[in-house]
Amino acid sequence: MTSIGILGAGRVGANLARKLSAAGHHVTLGVRNPDETAAPAEGIDPGISFADQRTTARTADIVINATPGDSALDRLTDLRAELAGKILVDVSNATRDADDGLPGPLCYPGSSLAEQLQAALPDTHVVKTLNTMLFMVMTAPETLATPPTVYVSGNDEHAKKTVTGVLGDLGWQPAWIEDLGDITTARATEAMILVVPHILRRHGFQPFAVSLAR
Repeated sequence: MTSIGILGAGRVGANLARKLSAAGHHVTLGVRNPDETAAPAEGIDPGISFADQRTTARTADIVINATPGDSALDRLTDLRAELAGKILVDVSNATRDADDGLPGPLCYPGSSLAEQLQAALPDTHVVKTLNTMLFMVMTAPETLATPPTVYVSGNDEHAKKTVTGVLGDLGWQPAWIEDLGDITTARATEAMILVVPHILRRHGFQPFAVSLAR
């Protein structure tokens, strides 16, 4: 059993928390106001804990960033001491909102949120993954008609191996996991978000992933 802290209790964070808790991990959801959030968290396993984000980052073995990508860099840089020596799994995409509220332009063109996080948190092992699909596919990849792909980027091989194990607990088969290399490769997967608003406008929020076909 691993202690996993998830920063953010929205659809992404709550979805990941449920599946990881069911897989046997001790899960803490890090929120701004834990006392206010815990009570109305509909559908959350009672075994999942709530804490403030600083406590969550400090006490977890693995930390997942499920906060909004456009503000994540400032938020996580403030947790530099708590994240030192930890694996930080970044599942967010840093975009500016379009007029209709869907993802718009990239916040870090020519770079990526993951690279910015790694530069700001040199003592943390940042691993980028799970950012090329709708949130429900993160924990149920087997529900898609076509086997999906999940991409992994990071500088530390041990950290990526650990995260690959977590992906397995979420239902991802080894053949569906594509290790792209170091953290600079995250700019490729983060740029994939640019296709998402066009798909959503045409088809709505139907589950999909941006995947390789072989």
